[in-house]
Amino acid sequence: MSETLPPQAKVAQVDPDRSTAAPRARRNGLSRRVSGQIFLYALLVILAIIYIFPFLVQVATSFKTDSEAASNALSLIPQTVTFAAYEALFGRSDFPLWFVNSTIVTVVVTLGRVFFVSLAGYALARLHFRGRGAIFALVVGVMAVPAVVLLIPKFLVLNQIGIYDTYAAMILPLLVDAAGVFIMKNFFESIPVSVEEQARIDGAGAFRVFWSVVLPMARPALITIVILSFQGSWNELSHFIVATQSPELTTLTKGVASLASGQLSQGTQYPIKLAAALIMTIPVAVLFFIFQKRIMNTSEGAVKG
Repeated sequence: MSETLPPQAKVAQVDPDRSTAAPRARRNGLSRRVSGQIFLYALLVILAIIYIFPFLVQVATSFKTDSEAASNALSLIPQTVTFAAYEALFGRSDFPLWFVNSTIVTVVVTLGRVFFVSLAGYALARLHFRGRGAIFALVVGVMAVPAVVLLIPKFLVLNQIGIYDTYAAMILPLLVDAAGVFIMKNFFESIPVSVEEQARIDGAGAFRVFWSVVLPMARPALITIVILSFQGSWNELSHFIVATQSPELTTLTKGVASLASGQLSQGTQYPIKLAAALIMTIPVAVLFFIFQKRIMNTSEGAVKG
């Protein structure tokens, strides 16, 4: 007589392979995710090393001798640490004057460009006037024109109006940027008109609404314009070539470019060139690291309706 099991016992019988299949699948899935993350992080580390390696070479080479820089250019540890390149820059060249000129031009251009592109962007986004669409189309069209095409017209205009070889010639043509106007217009359009209505009810004019209500809300876009303007004017070269010729108005970009012609000494001059380039990099890098978190969320400050 065969023995029969009660229903409870039958339910209790479970296939051991099936009981371990689900945990094994979860472990395999977790292992694959961990392996994928490790591979991703390793790839990012490799890319970061490739990206930062030239900068490390620049720093190391600026402390090398000319002979060592020429014979072992990719070494990250100088055999003989020397400050000769920096002493030559600050003691036997006009590098301090170049730095002062670049600082003056960059600060004035950055402040002026932020103000003027904000005004232009707000006008194109909010004010209704005849020809607004045509003006915006012209602004977009200017963005497509290569900067080198405008060099000769710039020189002719600056010479004709009598400001060639002055600070005004270096600053005025850079005060407005088509890309900046485009960015500010698009950002202002993301702000609902309703936020300005209360100020208008209280009697505020167009400029008062712009300055006190809308502009503070455009902080992320303004910071982006500040960084782009600072970096662009600090690294500008072609415009300064056609705008000035006096040594007293030489900027860092023109001065560093002149080092390639053997201005300070003979030879490759790799340490001097890279030391100058390193000093030029510091202000832009500091500005970016200060404001990098503020430009990540470009919609911050705009009230979505």
